Amino acid sequence: MTASNPLSRRQFVARAAAAGVAVSVVGSVEALYTAQPALGTSGPKIGYGPLIEDPKGMLDLPRGFRYKVLSREGDVRKDGLKTPSRFDGMGTFPDRHGGNRLVRNHECSPTATIPVKAPAELTYDPGAAGGTSTLVVDRHNRTVKEFTSLGGSAINCSGGITPWRTWLTCEETELKAGESGYTKDHGFIFEVDPYDGRRNLNPWPLMEMGRFQHEAVAIDPATGIVYETEDAFVAPLGGFYRFLPNRPRGGWASLRAGGELQAMHVPDLPDLSVVQEAGTEFGGVQWVRVPDPLAGSESVRAQDYAKPITGGYKLEGCWWGALDRCVYFVSSFARTELGPKVDHDGQVWRYNPRRKTLRLEVIFTRPKPGSDDPEFDAPDNITMSPYGGLMMCEDGLGEQHILGTTEDGEVFKFARNRVNNGTPTEPEYGELAGAGFSADGRTMFFNVYTPGITYAITGPWRRRR
Repeated sequence: MTASNPLSRRQFVARAAAAGVAVSVVGSVEALYTAQPALGTSGPKIGYGPLIEDPKGMLDLPRGFRYKVLSREGDVRKDGLKTPSRFDGMGTFPDRHGGNRLVRNHECSPTATIPVKAPAELTYDPGAAGGTSTLVVDRHNRTVKEFTSLGGSAINCSGGITPWRTWLTCEETELKAGESGYTKDHGFIFEVDPYDGRRNLNPWPLMEMGRFQHEAVAIDPATGIVYETEDAFVAPLGGFYRFLPNRPRGGWASLRAGGELQAMHVPDLPDLSVVQEAGTEFGGVQWVRVPDPLAGSESVRAQDYAKPITGGYKLEGCWWGALDRCVYFVSSFARTELGPKVDHDGQVWRYNPRRKTLRLEVIFTRPKPGSDDPEFDAPDNITMSPYGGLMMCEDGLGEQHILGTTEDGEVFKFARNRVNNGTPTEPEYGELAGAGFSADGRTMFFNVYTPGITYAITGPWRRRR
């Protein structure tokens, strides 16, 4: 294990007086920007200015920015069905007519207010209530179509976009047939085509990619290797996995050909939470075969491995760095009373496949003692702005925001959910999720979890205030 000092000019240190955000974030910003090749090497000089209170009480944004509601939970669609509940992760794809296609997850269990309804040919398990919706949005951000693209899956949380422009939607559950009314086992990944609905008929679970509490995936386009995070919140800690496909060149349905699932082993690091200094790097990362990817008798993370796998609490966001050819993943937070050894409010890790190193790039430190409701905690979905900087969805307690980072590493508030906000007993109600930009960079899309709302945000993105 080696440690290095964070780069002084890029220290991710939020100044509460200037930014109004009670969090200390430390790490290397440059490394994170390499996730997108066209984004430059820094964020805006400051931010986009203070948030202006929305007279409609829905979404506060900086001056000059506007929102449009694309879809709401409970809307009656043109097919006569209601838009399902629990909007979560989402993939954004360019449409040939100049607009965009959004594939949106519905993290629905059988208790959801409005379950996903789909015809039999689009349904994996008739006893399950989750799935995906596809929205077709024109160049003026008007929703022209909305329909179910996958039904009968369960707890569809996040996922990832493939190099061949499909959406991998991930089930965040380990429940089996006979539990919660399910007729089939769950905890799989499904591939959804945003363009050709015929490809989504007869849903096919990608079983060899593992059956566990999936969160997100990222694909190395050169090797076809798929990296997978596990959002485990029940002991033991979740793992970070890679899938070596038998058909590495990719393309629609290529992952159905199977492959080998492996779990990460970092020597002398059983628990990611113990690393508290940004810049700490571990060498000699190894990958060990998962004995039973289908988790027949033991969960994937609890199986008997040749070497102990390295675990983390709530491993969530995952993305591929196109410039540095590394994969990044997020540990949303850690609390010792839940299993991890040390507390933190978020970590961003980078794995370098060529050097076989794992490095802690960013850490969100805990608030000061006595503060049980920090202004910012629990980073979840993270995306890169085409104008530089990170845009982060908050999934914690209290007010929920979209936050950005400046070129000096300060955190600024970009959007605040006013429809509702989380409470200590129901923190997920104000969660924001699924953020992503259109291919032309003009629009950012994201969701409110519940009651479900999908927004399109436009405005003076190039402004440097």
